Amino acid sequence: MSTYQFQTEVAQLLHLIIHSLYSHKEIFLRELISNSSDALDKLKYLTYTDDAYRGISFDPRIDISFDKDAKTLSVSDTGIGMNQADLVENLGTIARSGTRAFVEQLTGTARKDANLIGQFGVGFYSSFMVAHKVVVTSRKAGEEAAWQWTSEGKGEYEITEAARETQGTTVTLFLNDEGTEFTNHWTIDRIIKKYSNHIPFAIHLHYEDSRWEGEGDNRKEIKEQKVEKINDGTALWKKSKSELKTEDYNEFYRVISHDSEDPMLHVHTVAEGTMDYTTLFYVPRKAPMDLYFADFKPGVKLYVKRVFITDDDRELMPTYLRFVRGIIDSEDLPLNVSREILQQNRTLAKIRTTSVKKLLGEFQKLSEDAEKYDAFYREFGRPLKEGLYSDYENREALMELVRFKSTAVDGYTGLAAYKGRMKPDQKAIYYITGEKEANLRQSPLIEMYREKGIEVLIADDELDDIVLGYVHTYKDTELKSVNRSDAAEDIKSEQDRAEEKTAEPLIARMKEILKDQVKDVKASTRLTGSPSCIVVDQSDPTVQMQGILKAMGRMDGGQVKPILEINPNHPIIKILETTTDEERVRDVSFILLEQAMLIEGVKLENPAEFVKRLNRIMEHAV
Repeated sequence: MSTYQFQTEVAQLLHLIIHSLYSHKEIFLRELISNSSDALDKLKYLTYTDDAYRGISFDPRIDISFDKDAKTLSVSDTGIGMNQADLVENLGTIARSGTRAFVEQLTGTARKDANLIGQFGVGFYSSFMVAHKVVVTSRKAGEEAAWQWTSEGKGEYEITEAARETQGTTVTLFLNDEGTEFTNHWTIDRIIKKYSNHIPFAIHLHYEDSRWEGEGDNRKEIKEQKVEKINDGTALWKKSKSELKTEDYNEFYRVISHDSEDPMLHVHTVAEGTMDYTTLFYVPRKAPMDLYFADFKPGVKLYVKRVFITDDDRELMPTYLRFVRGIIDSEDLPLNVSREILQQNRTLAKIRTTSVKKLLGEFQKLSEDAEKYDAFYREFGRPLKEGLYSDYENREALMELVRFKSTAVDGYTGLAAYKGRMKPDQKAIYYITGEKEANLRQSPLIEMYREKGIEVLIADDELDDIVLGYVHTYKDTELKSVNRSDAAEDIKSEQDRAEEKTAEPLIARMKEILKDQVKDVKASTRLTGSPSCIVVDQSDPTVQMQGILKAMGRMDGGQVKPILEINPNHPIIKILETTTDEERVRDVSFILLEQAMLIEGVKLENPAEFVKRLNRIMEHAV
């Protein structure tokens, strides 16, 4: 016998499960059945593709039994099984880098946490919600030895040699007081039909049935052991759409996603002809917890002729659609297809291309209902934006799907809606990028646009600066960032240009004063209420992009020098034009630059000097 300590994250997880999640206990059975199904899938695949497993007698089934008197419940399968090393790896550790973040997400709120447990692939540990001890007996296919894993969920587990006639795994739960309700035929039947009806392997429930025979003194109870097949056991996606109801689709979604909520939408496609394949995709109501993890788990499973191939291949969907759950089942791929072959397989590439277009088309249909699309976009808008720079082929479709805040309307708006509101003589779609929506709405950079009644899109996601740099036009209309120096050129009037010339002498003085701090100083009529602002040259990254590049280690030098724009009509500028006190001109010039930098979120290199200059100006004013 060998005793092991649980990995720290597992111990934390067990503590939370045992002490917090009592009101949603039934999910443990969903998780154990799902694990059995996965084990059967893996062995089924190997019997088709690996010579070492072809001779194994494989009768795929899941058996569930219980003993009311002994307070036990067992879930057994004839799948791939585990040896000693597998038991340590699979039941003693959680080998994903996001585990700590996952544990921190657990709150004790039963509905939310039950969902997270399944999504993150740690469903086995939910057994400890209903059991004070769990025993796992397993024999790996192709091996003679069997092993038994035992734990009370208190920080350690034991592994000993055991006996088992066939390959597979049996999980036996020694139920606690709260778990005894699951030693009931009808309770188990209900849970299986609710969560696992469409598991593609037969689930058999073993139970004791009793009846009374005879009359009077001769009346006696007859007990009989029965075995009943509980689930449908047919691949749902191969059924005709006319046979299926929304609830059928939702039940299957809960099986493959481990989600406790119904999906937002599903897309079922059957293709016949030059290629034969079936796809069934779902969009969850809430974003998966690992959506932004580098080691996110792909949500699409690949089958060939209903034989499970893989659920760990990121090539099945583009990365920006990693939130999609579902299956692809091809009739044309070989069963022994390897991951390397998958990445270059033309058939799979065509299926993927067609599937992506289908999904984007469904998202477009969803966008016709503003309320539903807002709910969808709040969860998945950011990944869709990633597609703008990673999926050139579908960029036009994605352009119709992305949304932004706006100075003209409440909530989200799309580019098509913006274009429909453009003024007759307006030549471009204007947007402003930065960190906070509230700050962007008050930015001096949009003062002129507001005064002229021109709408500006508020792009406050750091991703916006990246993706919009890849997208230069929308339906032949140029997209322009108001953070850049030339954005206002095409909406200036002749009067605007004349007013700019009046400040040329002052600009020459300020250029000399600020020559080491700025790339240029210009007069600007984009400003109506503010004295100054900073913008960047067309070839330079915006302030927000500079922050992103620095965080990525992509900027070796210092801050990119901004262009300072001043408002020729502002009282401060008018006074400065007539001031002969060069020291005061110098102080005000620096303050105009530094306050503009602060508004844009730029950290000053020397705040102390800024305060000294400000104090001198205030002293003079007082």
